[in-house]
Amino acid sequence: MVNSLFVNLPIANLKKSVEFFTELGFTFNPQFTDEQSTCMIINENIFVMLLEHAKFESFIQKKIASKDTTEAILALSLDSAEEVKTLTEKAFAMGARRLNEPEDMGFMFSWGFEDLDGHLWDVFWMNPDHVM
Repeated sequence: MVNSLFVNLPIANLKKSVEFFTELGFTFNPQFTDEQSTCMIINENIFVMLLEHAKFESFIQKKIASKDTTEAILALSLDSAEEVKTLTEKAFAMGARRLNEPEDMGFMFSWGFEDLDGHLWDVFWMNPDHVM
């Protein structure tokens, strides 16, 4: 059985990415941090490895996708619609691009952004009474 998830993302500038995600409230594990990469903690079992391009490329044999392509949307579930608004608005203030307009379906609220490196993040809250 899977115990945890590590998502690896290519980034252009470690310092700028750390500043961006720190402002959004994320922390980093110094055990998995060096001059070209860091481990962003999402929760106790989910992590995002931010790897500068040269380091990311050392793990692959293909090209890194350009900013005008999308391979995945990373979706983060938060505890309330207000937390979604707060996090997303902070991302915009830090230079993120709006991915879409906020969507309120009553039982679910979502809003998305594109980070400094073009990665897409969908931030949402879903009423737990509507989850099977």
